Amino acid sequence: MGSQSRRPVVQMLERFAEGGPVSFHVPGHKNGNLTGLPDAVQGMMSWDVTELPGLDDLHAPDGPIREAQELLADAYGAHRSFFLVNGSTAGNLAMILAVCRPGDRIIVQRNAHKSIFHGLVLAGARPVYVDPVWDANTRSPGHTETELVREAIGMYPEAKAVILTNPTYYGRVSPHMREIADVCHGAGIPLLVDEAHGAHFGIGAPFPESSLFQGADVVVQSAHKTLPAMTMASFLHVAQGSLLDSQRISYYLGMLQSSSPSYPLMASLDDARHYIANYSEKDLQTFLSFRKELIAGLDALDGLSVIQPDDPLKLLLRADGHSGNDLSEALARVGVHTELSDPYQALLVLPLLKDGQISLQEVLSAARKAAETLGPGRKTGQPPEPATKPAITAADGPPEVRPEASSEWINYREAEGRLSAASVIPYPPGIPLLLPGEPITGEKIRSLHQHLTAGTAFQGTHRLDVQQILVSRQSPEAYYI
Repeated sequence: MGSQSRRPVVQMLERFAEGGPVSFHVPGHKNGNLTGLPDAVQGMMSWDVTELPGLDDLHAPDGPIREAQELLADAYGAHRSFFLVNGSTAGNLAMILAVCRPGDRIIVQRNAHKSIFHGLVLAGARPVYVDPVWDANTRSPGHTETELVREAIGMYPEAKAVILTNPTYYGRVSPHMREIADVCHGAGIPLLVDEAHGAHFGIGAPFPESSLFQGADVVVQSAHKTLPAMTMASFLHVAQGSLLDSQRISYYLGMLQSSSPSYPLMASLDDARHYIANYSEKDLQTFLSFRKELIAGLDALDGLSVIQPDDPLKLLLRADGHSGNDLSEALARVGVHTELSDPYQALLVLPLLKDGQISLQEVLSAARKAAETLGPGRKTGQPPEPATKPAITAADGPPEVRPEASSEWINYREAEGRLSAASVIPYPPGIPLLLPGEPITGEKIRSLHQHLTAGTAFQGTHRLDVQQILVSRQSPEAYYI
């Protein structure tokens, strides 16, 4: 294997741009010469090229792109790794399509990203949902426990795969991944993991171990979320000894990804792999020192408190008597932007520093100003824990929007006991609160009301501006088995 100090795609594009090429090919901006975009963007466009001689081809790599992907697999200990230029969404869709056919059962952690549910629709799969446990520390759904997965496989032995999310958006890491992998493999089915927020796992303690090293067969990671990669730049890894053929993954990635993949994104992925492969113990100590000082500084501010989830790259910030949405808006007004907010907290994604690229004092000064502008708070309380234990729910079809002829719009407060006919998705984090064909419980109505009261933004099919959601005319018994 080549040296992890190399960046084959970056070096390839540097050499090409230095040659002063004349463009009579696509793209139409002609090496940036015809664009009206600012200089900062125009300078990058000399790298925005196409599959020219010597520049290799992502869909049939045999040069620098192939070498870069081999270096990626070596860095992460995978059998085979792929660059994703259509985000982790493309990887999630590909692994689902590669494992099942229309009508097949597939076991899915209920608090998955919307792209997982979209993959089930595209595949025509029949999901078996396994609920997560409630995590009181992060005030959010956490991981799925081993026994529930074991029970689901026992109930549906024909299932083609188990799909988990690890870590959660809020930085909660499953302590059961290795056990669940053993259960899956004992039943002869692969374990697929959406590890979008774990591209930095594997650096070493105190960071968690990647699912790839705990028995997962396929792992998808968003390099752009926690590594220094551009938006949409992601990785897909197929494990050594995987139960899923990497050629099937490659086949579907060829269908799902653009036939004109972005070379700047590929260079960004090459650079992100280089960054983490060469992350040293000194770098780690730099990051941990920054994190420790940041936590101490934020905790010292009147009215603010910091919660530390499993992933050291995530922090939850709460303001006494204020919603997370209020806190996030106050921080944005002073130039500090959080990853997401919910009715209880704001989520910070820290930079994986190698040196002091961020002024800690500027951040703390801005946070102090934000806290002062919030003023006296009101009692927000704790989110109610689910009244029911984690359960297994199987649908007789994929989670696709019900036909309008068989659905109707009603006030969400009156929807308890009905079947949802569409997705309702707080975004971020992109985890559907309601899925098509899913029974609407009192707990879900209360959660929806809390999000609306706090000003959360929603995706999906809804009319929440007039407090309406789409429900099926069918009874729950007609859809769930």
